[in-house]
Amino acid sequence: MPYKRKKKNKTEWIADVMRQGKRYYRIFDTKAKALAWESEIRNTPEKELMIPSESLTLIEWAIKYLEYAEIKFSAKTFDEKKSVFKRFFKQVDPSLPVASIKPVIVLNYLRMQATKRSGYAANKERKNLLAGWNWGIKYLSLPSPNPCLTERFPEERHNRYVPPESDFWSVYESLEGQDKVMLLAYLHLAARRSELYRLKWDDVDFAGQQVRIGTRKRLGGSLEYDWLPMTDELFNAMILHRQATKTEWVFPNPEKGVPFIARQRHMRRICNKAGVKPFGLHAVRHLTASILAQAGVPMVTIQSILRHRKLATTERYIHGLAPIRPALEILSNRNSRPKVTTMYQNQQQQKLIAL
Repeated sequence: MPYKRKKKNKTEWIADVMRQGKRYYRIFDTKAKALAWESEIRNTPEKELMIPSESLTLIEWAIKYLEYAEIKFSAKTFDEKKSVFKRFFKQVDPSLPVASIKPVIVLNYLRMQATKRSGYAANKERKNLLAGWNWGIKYLSLPSPNPCLTERFPEERHNRYVPPESDFWSVYESLEGQDKVMLLAYLHLAARRSELYRLKWDDVDFAGQQVRIGTRKRLGGSLEYDWLPMTDELFNAMILHRQATKTEWVFPNPEKGVPFIARQRHMRRICNKAGVKPFGLHAVRHLTASILAQAGVPMVTIQSILRHRKLATTERYIHGLAPIRPALEILSNRNSRPKVTTMYQNQQQQKLIAL
């Protein structure tokens, strides 16, 4: 039976059929079309449903994987994967059979991406192609080993700019209404941008003074929820904000009453208005981590607040050198350190004694 979902403010119907342990699905704009397709799939002989891998073309593989990806992943992740295939097929003939793809073909494409764009961009392309082919091995009997399993390219990654706390408060004080409450929520909840975009009032528990945050940044891309306590300052701001809003969304687009999809140049505009160096919303998440670390909060507690699966990810958020500065200062205090002779000096002293 088809089921419906809302995506990008439109309703879609997902046709879903299981045959001999294999799943077939497609997206339609009406329930009637989805029902008709399900009926067709159920009545089609099994051998006609799947294209033999020997005759499967690259574009057929890409289409089938993207049909799966559109249902499985968030809209942002799906768009990223679709863009990867568009770029890939500008260099590689999409009508080629999958059996003709060799590692050198993929490597040449990735090398071009690394040259024209960056090593980081090439590695992102590699990750998506690798995932798509692994899916094809599992469900379409694509040739193995995976030809996309090439070496990674060197990356030159720069630390994200994290503003001084004073700059954050300068921007905060320049705002009014929903934007002001929203920026405070980003700091006090260490939330990702999309997590507050999709936040509903059902996710705000005023009695328990906590907020339920949903994230897809987990294995499999499923939406998972965590409860975070609200600080007294955020609680008071949210109480007042609740009285001023009329929709189910906590921070809707005021012009449309629906969640934001993107707010192009919003942060740059309000930073310029406040007279500070522009920073992004994700930098606020890093700022939260930095403030907590400087206050001596244990790293595992910060990990819990940021909702990271791995402690190493949290440690990367802490850019400051304060923890290692005392250790390095030992090198400056040469007069107060005990005199230690080297192995070479000991050998020379022993030779002099022997003489």
